[in-house]
Amino acid sequence: MEQYIIKGGEPLIGDVEISGAKNAALAIVAAAIMTDEKVVIDNLPDVRDINVLLQAIEGIGANVVRKSANCVEIDSSTIHSVRVDYEYIKKIRASYYLLGALLGKFHRAEVALPGGCNIGSRPIDQHIKGFKALGADVDIEYGMIMTSADELIGSHIYMDVVSVGATINVMLAAALADGRTIIENAAKEPHVVDVANMLNSMGANIKGAGTDVIRIKGVSKLHSTEYSVIPDQIEAGTFMFAAAATKGNVLVKNVIPKHLEAITAKLLEIGCCIEEYDDAVRVIGTDNLKATQVKTLPYPGFPTDMQPQIAVTLAMSKGTSIVTESIFENRFKYVDELARMGADIKVEGNTAIITGVDRYMGAQISAPDLRAGAALVIAGLAAEGFTTIDDIVYIQRGYEKFEEKLSALGAHIEKISTEHEAQKFRLKVG
Repeated sequence: MEQYIIKGGEPLIGDVEISGAKNAALAIVAAAIMTDEKVVIDNLPDVRDINVLLQAIEGIGANVVRKSANCVEIDSSTIHSVRVDYEYIKKIRASYYLLGALLGKFHRAEVALPGGCNIGSRPIDQHIKGFKALGADVDIEYGMIMTSADELIGSHIYMDVVSVGATINVMLAAALADGRTIIENAAKEPHVVDVANMLNSMGANIKGAGTDVIRIKGVSKLHSTEYSVIPDQIEAGTFMFAAAATKGNVLVKNVIPKHLEAITAKLLEIGCCIEEYDDAVRVIGTDNLKATQVKTLPYPGFPTDMQPQIAVTLAMSKGTSIVTESIFENRFKYVDELARMGADIKVEGNTAIITGVDRYMGAQISAPDLRAGAALVIAGLAAEGFTTIDDIVYIQRGYEKFEEKLSALGAHIEKISTEHEAQKFRLKVG
């Protein structure tokens, strides 16, 4: 089993290039199968979740050609099945985007119930509500979601809760429905906008993405396109907090600063120096980080996917911080691991009360999910001594070349799979 071994205590210094947004790319790959013409997707992150989804669409007949590590050409004219039961698809949450894409194009879809990180309940009731409003029947049997429609008819849909997944899924299906669809209380995240832009580049007619009302005029078919995925705001935020926690100086490149405003605001609050450029943000950590209060909210609020990273940083800041998780109820599983390193955090319901400590000490810990795993890497980088992190498969789901990018910033981190490799690393870094 692969692990990360880290020798902490070094500030991260230098430049880092941010990859394409995983959460946008997953939906964009699904959207690509909605035409019989070739679609080229660029700036695609080379991470496990994306590669599993590409294998899944190959499994139903699509022809996927890797033009480079970050660029694929997808030809879906050869799709011969609407049943996606590929064994690995259950392991990624975003498999449900194939429901909206296949339902829109073929009026039928059968997709295995999604998996992903166990960070709490993520029901698909709003997806089902949206599909039914468009005229589809939806059943769940034997671990499969099955949906079909004689025809899809545009509808007025009010989302009971703000859901990125449901907003995108309904948008996919409605792009090829007859008539007009209005989605109210829609999610406003940057990747919702990116998927709408990609569909529009294929000939869809979608307006209002990025606001809470999206208007879609269905079209009869979609055509080929070449599209580049937006930068990953969560990867960018992870490196920004890594710079803060290690008291480093990092220029985070290939970003859209507007997408990072909630993250930047909190870094300024706790005492970091921030410099913004057109497509880059510099974060300079200091010795005197301060406590603050954080509540996760849908965009443009503070992202739930950044909650573990800010908590790790606040646990080494002066004073008492309060972190409230309002999106997922099971997102504090990393706290026990952080306690092994000396953190003082008490969890009460959906709130973490964090009393800052002077330092972390290296320990043997385990990544409970994707974002918490990345946060524990940050803790290891800031800690004294050696830290070993198990279950890094979670981290590899969403971060491209994570250890290579960190190493280029001066971090002592290596991926290992044996105790012999661990001993070699310890001898090498001293």
